[in-house]
Amino acid sequence: MKAARLHAYHEPLKLDEVGEPKADGPFDVIVRIGAAGLCRTDLHIQEGQWAEKSGVVLPYTPGHENAGWVHEVGSAVTNVAVGDTVIAHPFISCGLCAPCRNGDDMHCLDGSFPGINRDGGFADFLKTSARSVVKLDEGLDPKDIAALADAGLTAIHAVKKAIPVLGSGTHAVVIGAGGLGHIGIQCLKAMTPTEIIVVDPSEPALALARELGADHTIQVNGTQRDTVKELTDGPGAEAIIDFVGEKGAIEDGIEMVRDGGFYYVVGYGENINIPTIDVISREISFIGNLVGTYNDLRELMTLTAQGKVALHTTTYPLEAINDAMADLDGGRLQGRGILVPA
Repeated sequence: MKAARLHAYHEPLKLDEVGEPKADGPFDVIVRIGAAGLCRTDLHIQEGQWAEKSGVVLPYTPGHENAGWVHEVGSAVTNVAVGDTVIAHPFISCGLCAPCRNGDDMHCLDGSFPGINRDGGFADFLKTSARSVVKLDEGLDPKDIAALADAGLTAIHAVKKAIPVLGSGTHAVVIGAGGLGHIGIQCLKAMTPTEIIVVDPSEPALALARELGADHTIQVNGTQRDTVKELTDGPGAEAIIDFVGEKGAIEDGIEMVRDGGFYYVVGYGENINIPTIDVISREISFIGNLVGTYNDLRELMTLTAQGKVALHTTTYPLEAINDAMADLDGGRLQGRGILVPA
């Protein structure tokens, strides 16, 4: 089969011929890839930022946002059958440890992460598990929903954490209306009554945000902090959901959150630098978000089938992986890039 593989950090991926994975374990599921989402994390992987954390051995195949059709199943798999259309939760969890028993899939003590620490879905086939696959509504096509496996899952996970503080009369600031942010806006609209303020440097991204239901959009031009203060009558927003995490976004977010507010960290790339006395005196809570749970993904698929969440995408053939990554890195992608094997 064809696979786009990383052979060296800071180098383009190469299209290789490799062996097809096999369902040699009882709960293995082999998915024929219909679409694989392209994520900024894939750029960070290429840059070597995940090398120590993942311990992966090069060459390997990235790709952690995957959807397609069940190609083969292990002997104990009962929840899906060959031919079913599925989306793959990005993490393979054991189901037996304490975090798994609590439904906290991403903190499984004995799990693995296709596309991060083992071969992922930038290929014709992906090996995953019965615990990871969600059977899709018949009306959903892999190329239209693949990126929801991480981008959408991460967005809904953060929004669900913020729901308790986003009642009527509150404000939520979404920093970044790109691949994750445009999904987060839709989740906020579907799941809370809060007033949504979107901050982004790109006018096309802000136009999309308005189309998706943002109440206010603010272009990053040096006045964004003051504008948020004006829209919130002075104190700032109850919640900041930061889908950027670099290039000034963190400093903006800290100034935009009200005292006693909550800062949900989703995007990454730089450090949070704030004096501890300010954290205490302002009583700001910083909350990390690592993808999401299997149940989050099921809930997101329901919202998608109901027409409440939709991805804006640009598709590329698998052979154009490096063009797609260059477009993502250069800010030329609106929404999410999707790789489709030939």
